[in-house]
Amino acid sequence: MAKISFSEKIKNLFKASAIDNDFFEELTDNLIEGDVGAKNAFEISELLEQECKKNHLTEEADVKKALKNILLSYVRQIDLQPEKEGVNIWMVLGVNGVGKTTSVAKLGAFFKKSGLENVVLASADTFRAAAIEQLNMHGEKIGIRVVSHQHGSDPAAVVFDAAEACASKGSGLVLADTAGRLHNKENLVRELQKINKICMEKASSGCYKKILVVDATTGQNALRQAEAFNEAVGLDAVILTKYDSTAKGGVAVSVGKELGIPFAFVCNGEKYENIRPFDAEEYVNSFVGL
Repeated sequence: MAKISFSEKIKNLFKASAIDNDFFEELTDNLIEGDVGAKNAFEISELLEQECKKNHLTEEADVKKALKNILLSYVRQIDLQPEKEGVNIWMVLGVNGVGKTTSVAKLGAFFKKSGLENVVLASADTFRAAAIEQLNMHGEKIGIRVVSHQHGSDPAAVVFDAAEACASKGSGLVLADTAGRLHNKENLVRELQKINKICMEKASSGCYKKILVVDATTGQNALRQAEAFNEAVGLDAVILTKYDSTAKGGVAVSVGKELGIPFAFVCNGEKYENIRPFDAEEYVNSFVGL
């Protein structure tokens, strides 16, 4: 059975209910199901109810617009661009299964297509042999150099070598694919902090970014992941994968509101070109159904 998107539920809600207490209770439930989080859902519904009463809003278009403005105040976006004259290092983080390695390849293809000549992929998830093979395969397909060591080697050393390879050409972008073993958090944090230190040393000033990949379909788990990785190394941006009209998708609201972390890219397919810069307004319009 096909999932009903949040925007469809909102559409149905207007058909079934006047703008009354039942409407706002139902809206709260829908927001929770849409992965905005219970606390945020109650707060958003309350703010919308106040707005509707204050401005006598009863028409669907007006209520949706008011809801959009509330949500838009929470969702953050950032335009991430490598500095053309510097050695840029972007450490890409995320738990296994969110599409992290594929997102690294998509980013590489995206910036290569935009005219960046020197892009290097660093296979720093040395814990998983499949991740090394996967990134090498992607590199071959998109014509981008991959720096990798053997399975079980030091991830920080891989990033070091990739940074050296990038710097040897004067400037460019290193995209480092990292391990995602949250179940052994202490070891992971230690490993990421070691990679973090190398990235800070090797990147040009202001050219180091830490980017988390989250799966739009995992809901509040994505928020928990953002909290964990942000606590470990501090995040600059998020990439949202597996996002389409059926996805719940409210995670961008909760991550923005709870952690203040912006989204940089959104992926909605398996192909290399299925990545685009995140647009907060477009995202909220799609979520609300405007």
